[in-house]
Amino acid sequence: MGDPGYEAAERAANFIGSPVAKVPLSKEYSHDVRAMLAAAPKAGLFYICNPNNPTGTLTPKADIEWLVANKPKGSVVMVDEAYTHIAGAPFNTDLVAADKDVVVLRTFSKIYGMAGLRAGAAIARPDLLDKLDGYSHSMLPITGMVAASASLQQTDLVPTRRKIIADVRSDTLSFLAKHNFRYVPSVSNCFMVDVGRPGNDVIMALRREKVYIGRVWPAWPTYVRVTVGTQDEMNKFRTAFLKVMA
Repeated sequence: MGDPGYEAAERAANFIGSPVAKVPLSKEYSHDVRAMLAAAPKAGLFYICNPNNPTGTLTPKADIEWLVANKPKGSVVMVDEAYTHIAGAPFNTDLVAADKDVVVLRTFSKIYGMAGLRAGAAIARPDLLDKLDGYSHSMLPITGMVAASASLQQTDLVPTRRKIIADVRSDTLSFLAKHNFRYVPSVSNCFMVDVGRPGNDVIMALRREKVYIGRVWPAWPTYVRVTVGTQDEMNKFRTAFLKVMA
């Protein structure tokens, strides 16, 4: 898996006693698929969160296709597309349709705003879904299913929310650039900014200003993850951030 990356994949591997190889992101902040294969040439699963959490950066579809074509026989490429709607990036279900060793994960928790209700899906060949079956906790709640079905009927929901997020994100990143803060260019609803000192110190300082941001990844101890909120929320973040960073 990429590092920094979404920790749930590592935790799941640890839970079943599987070793984890964490590979630094490329200089473009994408998953370095060639380095991932070199680091674990016999891996049973390659995990790619795309866009990546926490960096909000994309791994090109061509790189994912290369990994699928060159991975060990029988291993699986898992592509977590939780944030792909936000980026407007290519999906990878075509690889599933082509009978590749690929599992695609989708959720309604992000752009659909259903984090509290829980609804999502794994998309893969039947034999791969059978392997996942033993790790399921329970059936999804009926409220989540109803809300997900209703969301899919609103055809303008995804493009409308994608534009709102993109506009606020662009405005916030322009603010960071104007004040010479180093950040990772993002196409998602979060970004990483380098605060130049232990990230947790800045997180706690912002909390004293009533502004709550995300966490720190050990691989990047001076970077903090910031979620893109409403324009009003990000305006409050700006004020507090400038005060804390002064």
